[in-house]
Amino acid sequence: MSGRPTTDERREDLIRRLARVREAIARACAAAGRDVAEVDLLAVTKTIPAADVAILVELGLTDFGENRAQEAAEKVGEVARLAPGAAPRWFFVGGLQRNKARVVAPWVTRVESVDSARLADALDTQVRRAVEQGEREGPLPVLLQYSVDGDPARGGVARDGLAALAAHVSGLDGLRLDGLMAVAPLGADPDRAFADVAAAASALRDDHPSARVLSAGMSGDLDVAIRHGSTCVRVGTALVGERRLASR
Repeated sequence: MSGRPTTDERREDLIRRLARVREAIARACAAAGRDVAEVDLLAVTKTIPAADVAILVELGLTDFGENRAQEAAEKVGEVARLAPGAAPRWFFVGGLQRNKARVVAPWVTRVESVDSARLADALDTQVRRAVEQGEREGPLPVLLQYSVDGDPARGGVARDGLAALAAHVSGLDGLRLDGLMAVAPLGADPDRAFADVAAAASALRDDHPSARVLSAGMSGDLDVAIRHGSTCVRVGTALVGERRLASR
């Protein structure tokens, strides 16, 4: 016996986990005086196999986040085979190398980690090519990844570079600026971090009124992020556990 759960056991596990996550989001929204419909759940599935994503699709989830371009491309195809007729939306939530823009352009719904003009340019080129080749329709929605502490090692653009990057992205025909993404730095006070994120998002909306998405908050801090205006929480561990893709 391998000790791995059966498909039915995994389905029951995911049902329980999803219920707990939805309850946590509902509690956070109620505490913040917000409508739960204002907050989207993005299931971060970067560590789990396509079979688990297919179960989550069956359970009603539509939005899935990945952070490795090649693995994600393969998973997109596998889920399409396992859940024919479904229309999951795929979000890229990690650091994206410019040379991988071509890999994601045909299928990605939104890239949440644009933190440089060079990456934006690479995506713009590949998205326009994908549109010309009939692989996708229309521009690619993107979020700017905001760095709370300004540490370049963790990715993201600091506050003093946010306006210039937003202006650059807005000038690209292949991209559509939809808002901001941020992660609270490890060890930081979540309230202070997300208050800063909310202020950065507000400043972005002042110049770009349609950039209304704020992707902030994960398994451990989604309640604080929702209190500070998050419109999308990215939940991985609480929803799918610590499972890892099988080695190829």
